[in-house]
Amino acid sequence: MEKFTTLSGLAAPLRMINVDTDIIIPKQFLKTIKRSGLGVHAFNDIRYNADGTPRPDFVLNKPEYAGTSILITGENFGCGSSREHAPWAILDMGIRCVIAESFADIFYNNSFKNGILPIRLPKEQVEALMKECEENSSAPLTIDLEKQTITRGNKMSFPFDVEPFRKYCLLNGLDDIGLTEVKAKTISAFEENDKNKRPWI
Repeated sequence: MEKFTTLSGLAAPLRMINVDTDIIIPKQFLKTIKRSGLGVHAFNDIRYNADGTPRPDFVLNKPEYAGTSILITGENFGCGSSREHAPWAILDMGIRCVIAESFADIFYNNSFKNGILPIRLPKEQVEALMKECEENSSAPLTIDLEKQTITRGNKMSFPFDVEPFRKYCLLNGLDDIGLTEVKAKTISAFEENDKNKRPWI
């Protein structure tokens, strides 16, 4: 998993609440078990017209938000079914951080495990960031995970909370497999010792 330390990039405001996982990645695209290739289908039903052409009114299709790496959106983001394809799709389209007033628990947990930083902020701070991004889309937003701050030039700065263990995993690029590999020597020593104690196993 790629480390998350400091992210500075464009932020796009998605003014929607209750964006469920079927909106993030519709069910017809869940046939793959690969984490790559899903980005083109992310937000499919609100991103494209019926004939497959991009909808110009969808925020991530607008030229000024091309290359967005931070998504700012409404409350209860990621609700619905517990599909891990949702964070896979968002990450594959280049988004490493989602800022919202609240998240569905399963999506929130899956995001950390896939290298995405979900940040909860009070409603007024989310609104302030959205407004800033709408008025000046080219100014980057900077997320500093070590300091736990969100800054936009010298205009605004907000602190955010993150659980220490999740922070440690992101800073070091550790998913569940990576966490196990960190203890590889300890595991090997245990196995060798156990083999000596119980050679019949």
